[in-house]
Amino acid sequence: MFKIPYSILPIKTLKSVSNSFLGIGESLEGVFPFLKLHLKQAEVDVSPKEYLSMCFLSSIFFFIFLLCFLMFILLLAGVEKFFLFGLGMTLIVSFFVFLQQLTYPKIYSGKRVKNIERNLLGALQDIMIQLNSGVPLFDIMVNISRGGYGGVSDEFSKAVKDINAGKPQVETLEEMAAVNPSLFFRRAIWQLVNGMKSGANMSNVVSEIINLMSEEQILQIQRYGSQLNPLAMFYMLAVVIIPSLGTTFMIMMSSFISLSEFATKLMFWGLYGMVIFFQILFIGVIKSKRPNLLGE
Repeated sequence: MFKIPYSILPIKTLKSVSNSFLGIGESLEGVFPFLKLHLKQAEVDVSPKEYLSMCFLSSIFFFIFLLCFLMFILLLAGVEKFFLFGLGMTLIVSFFVFLQQLTYPKIYSGKRVKNIERNLLGALQDIMIQLNSGVPLFDIMVNISRGGYGGVSDEFSKAVKDINAGKPQVETLEEMAAVNPSLFFRRAIWQLVNGMKSGANMSNVVSEIINLMSEEQILQIQRYGSQLNPLAMFYMLAVVIIPSLGTTFMIMMSSFISLSEFATKLMFWGLYGMVIFFQILFIGVIKSKRPNLLGE
């Protein structure tokens, strides 16, 4: 479920409360021209000015909370000019929080893309098997919506509901492809639509789509392999070589400089924290670079 980051209120409640800031949202709407598309792809049923006003209001709540918290901490720590220091830090952090909230629809739609594309090839293969077995296309769409294909099943479930409501199949598939954030899903649906309009053999159409997806999958794997080589070198340098040399260097320095036991432990714990940070960073980069069409 979509939720604005760093907001304690649900999106519906925030929408109703933020009506007083619609003027600010409208003035900022021209600065973010792609926000409307990102909201549509993230399936958030609000206008860009409404979303901007919601982000502005949640950022104000975050600013007030963080300012009070920082001022309390700095006051206890005895920092001089704690108000100015806390105000400056809060303004900077709140600004970046506001920017992250604005970019979150794009990030959310990116998660949808991964969920769809990781299940797309398996769903297409299932469609082809059912077509070869003589199953009608609408029944195939119903089966795919219940087949546990992640985001693909979700998309077909919406299409089935629209068709049951009386909308034509071709029009439903066209609308589904038009607003979907996944490029490969749009290509597959558009080819299905073209095949339905031209009266072509749907088994051949789906088979051609699967072949194209398989070729793209191989290309993605090759690109992924070429990206892993420099990442592996970075990992060896940051997590193996530098910590080993750093440990030796710190042992030598501690004996020459006669560092205290606390300072020596602090350096080793800092090195240990750096190694853990780079390992987590490396795992995150590897996960983000993984091809979407590979599946789970």
